[in-house]
Amino acid sequence: MVKVEVAGEVLISAAEGNGPVNALDVALRKDLGKYQKYIDGLKLTDYRVRILNGGTEAVTRVLVESEDESGARWTTIGVSSNVIDASFQALMDSLTYKLVKSGAPA
Repeated sequence: MVKVEVAGEVLISAAEGNGPVNALDVALRKDLGKYQKYIDGLKLTDYRVRILNGGTEAVTRVLVESEDESGARWTTIGVSSNVIDASFQALMDSLTYKLVKSGAPA
């Protein structure tokens, strides 16, 4: 389950997927209100995780590669000690980039 605030409106979305990160991706893109039409052609094309340092306090870096309907690609990064948090950061940055690139209103 994902809870986000979009243009002052709190939206809650739930989804299932092939693992927690896929479910997070699907839930985030499921309903973004007035911004939905700007992200409909967005696809996650690559997802990579790298542990930056070892031990029990390891920091995780997540790289998300995305592609839009025109074939344009970009990569976003999230960093956290929690892989889900790092994934959320990278996915949100990808969505934000797509919205800006598409000229979505603020």
